[in-house]
Amino acid sequence: MKIYTKTGDEGETGLFGGGRVRKDHPRISAYGTVDELNSVIGWVRSFASTAVIPEISSFLAKIQNDLFDIGAVLATPDREKLQDKAKAFVTEKDVAAIESAIDAMETGLEPLKAFVLPGGSELAARCHLARTVCRRAEREIVTLGGLESVDPEIVIYVNRLSDYFFVLARWANKKEGIPDAEWMKK
Repeated sequence: MKIYTKTGDEGETGLFGGGRVRKDHPRISAYGTVDELNSVIGWVRSFASTAVIPEISSFLAKIQNDLFDIGAVLATPDREKLQDKAKAFVTEKDVAAIESAIDAMETGLEPLKAFVLPGGSELAARCHLARTVCRRAEREIVTLGGLESVDPEIVIYVNRLSDYFFVLARWANKKEGIPDAEWMKK
């Protein structure tokens, strides 16, 4: 089977479970940005596994798998078509795991007293990029939810995930002995 199908040459794409929509449809934007986020997290993992912080790699792998499930849900307007295809979708338990990871990292961080600028260590900068792509994914999922039904747990999961990457960036800076860059108002 060839990787190119030529079926999208007219600006449309097929949905999982059937049907076609324009490539600029909010559904495509939502799961496309989730896919982009997954790629950025792969980039975070590639550095974390070789840096001084390899312990986060397995949790990030779980997140990547969760995002793949979210992408499948978003790519399928008819949820019934997914029942035999995907093993699991995000649940309250997945959100709780993210919250637990955030809480564990925050115990070793100084309380925030100012806005933090993206940057610091290379790992922290990558985490900030993941955070901003995650926020965009959240906005696009909410846009889709204004037009069609979207599982509310997906919105909660992605919202909490952006918080995770903010805290992970701060935690990475602390682990590497690099202070967070604070916003200095004029």
